[in-house]
Amino acid sequence: MNNYLEIKNISKTFNTSKKLRVLKNLSFNFSRGKIYSLMGPSGSGKSTLLNLISLIDRPTSGSINFNQSPIDFNKNDKNDIFRAKKIGIIYQQNNLLPDFTALENIYLASLSLHNDKNLAISKAKHLLKLVDLSNRSEHYPSQLSGGESQRVSIARAIINDPEVILADEPTGSLDMDTAKDVFQILKDLKSSSRLIIFATHNRFFANKADCLLEMINGSVKNINV
Repeated sequence: MNNYLEIKNISKTFNTSKKLRVLKNLSFNFSRGKIYSLMGPSGSGKSTLLNLISLIDRPTSGSINFNQSPIDFNKNDKNDIFRAKKIGIIYQQNNLLPDFTALENIYLASLSLHNDKNLAISKAKHLLKLVDLSNRSEHYPSQLSGGESQRVSIARAIINDPEVILADEPTGSLDMDTAKDVFQILKDLKSSSRLIIFATHNRFFANKADCLLEMINGSVKNINV
């Protein structure tokens, strides 16, 4: 479906020592079946926008619709369930739980929705194979390389088969060869029923998206159509 994600007149202001308006009446429609890259300098609002789309944060004003249904940011429990079911998040710093193995980090994300440990473990093992890490399943994050940790993070993000994948600088801390491998895994997750948005400073990867967006003065502009 076109316009699966609709952002309408979103603004976000942070109240620090003085008001900082990061996003300014931003509107954009995202379609499933496409990969979008989001570029812009530090402080341009890329991470802020991804946090709003992931429902981790709420806008100061404006609205967000998924599949023509508006998000009520006052319904935290409902939004937490929606995020767990529909949205997979990949961070630059992988945010893996240090006291859990690679396998555990992945299957715990499934238990947040379905209290079936055997099914969760089975799915996690399949995903470890998908990201070519079956031999690292019992290793802890401190025993994994940066690229391996990021692949575990990707597997964790997709264990609930999300319709939206959000990645915030997923290759930013990796060397170029490792980054290419990780990005290829992300690109292979593209499907007609899924929307992928990733923020990056790297134009090499940004140019590989279906749509290249640039954050400018708190708004977003499509620069490759």
